Amino acid sequence: MTLAEQKRKYFGTDGIRGRVGDGVITPEFVLKLGWAVGRVFAKEHRSKILIGKDTRISGYMFESALQAGLSAAGVDIYLLGPMPTPAIAYLTRTFHAQAGIVISASHNPYHDNGIKFFSGEGTKLADDIEHEIEAMMDQPLVTVESNLLGKAYRVDDAAGRYIEFCKSTIPSKVDLSGLKMVVDCANGATYHIAPDVFKELGAEVIAIGDKPDGININQQCGSTEPELLQAAVLEHKADLGVALDGDGDRLIMVDHTGKLVDGDELLFIIAKSQQRTGTGGTEIIGTQMSNLGLEHALQRHDMTLHRANVGDRYVMQMMKKMGGVVGGESSGHIICLDKTSTGDGIVAALQVLAEIQQTGDSLNELSSAVVKYPQRLINVKIAKQMDITNNSDITAAVKAAENKLGDTGRVLLRASGTEPVIRVMVEGRDAALTNQLADELADVIRNLA
Repeated sequence: MTLAEQKRKYFGTDGIRGRVGDGVITPEFVLKLGWAVGRVFAKEHRSKILIGKDTRISGYMFESALQAGLSAAGVDIYLLGPMPTPAIAYLTRTFHAQAGIVISASHNPYHDNGIKFFSGEGTKLADDIEHEIEAMMDQPLVTVESNLLGKAYRVDDAAGRYIEFCKSTIPSKVDLSGLKMVVDCANGATYHIAPDVFKELGAEVIAIGDKPDGININQQCGSTEPELLQAAVLEHKADLGVALDGDGDRLIMVDHTGKLVDGDELLFIIAKSQQRTGTGGTEIIGTQMSNLGLEHALQRHDMTLHRANVGDRYVMQMMKKMGGVVGGESSGHIICLDKTSTGDGIVAALQVLAEIQQTGDSLNELSSAVVKYPQRLINVKIAKQMDITNNSDITAAVKAAENKLGDTGRVLLRASGTEPVIRVMVEGRDAALTNQLADELADVIRNLA
């Protein structure tokens, strides 16, 4: 069994996350976690670790707990304050820190929180490091001698550094003057950054979701609830809208008609832009949930879609394996490896805006190349574990559905990793047939559960 296959005690696919006060998302646990991380990253020389957070109220509590644990381990701490997750990845690299820590539950509501980590290269931690941290959690917390305690420093110019980085990811000749846009910051970590990035590049910006109070993060706003943005784009007669999530690593856009432009369409626009400028490749990485319309649109432009498992960690792994430059998920996690080391909503938005300005095409026109197929997703609750890959009844039902769809659709069945549910997804050109086949497959699983 490889390290990646070993069951983790605390870490999920993207750090540690849960409801504040429940399970491990407590001050006591996070204090010990800070110490364990500090011990793992402590070197012979003085080590330093960056801490950033989103705007949820519990961030203050967990920031203090992490700071105490890291100091006890003899590691210096650089406090960034509220910052987008991708900003922490970037700053960890530029500060030459041993690691970066993000206190965030991303697109979840305020009562959740989590801790996730970046390596010194601004990438997700390797499996062996996560296992080492978990092993250290089982050791007694021992404080270093007082003269070796870590010191804490406040980084006052973190936002400015990241704003300049974001602007540097598009050609200097790109001017957003004349572009009117609405920017929804989800009352999250980008509230004091995203509007300034676009304004400084010349755009007229109407900011919404930019008044966090510790509780309203992701609340009826942001990339997971874009209705507010759609209404604002129409109300202000804007050219387009940008919606980020609470920690700034997801992006959804809205065109001038109020139509949503999701991660699949954004991925196509960026891949096509890179093809036009000769800066990208032909291998584009999506996930099992990427719409078949994206795959066919890429094929028409001599590009190939490779499907990773759902999760930006797996997208990144396949990008490195295939030599891909751009990859992403339908939810709006877009990774531009030629620009940065992780998914970044602001950076992805800038690539799309640059393509709009350089081609003269609207967002509506650029996204129209992806004709999305109707997709039906049904979550079937099960009472016990079920091996859907080796069940003859399920295999036969899937094969029959695939035969009816031919090359105009696809079927995907997968077990949820977090709840007793089998997810049934059918996608096809014919909406009625798609819905019928999804219902039939769901019934097969219900009868066997």
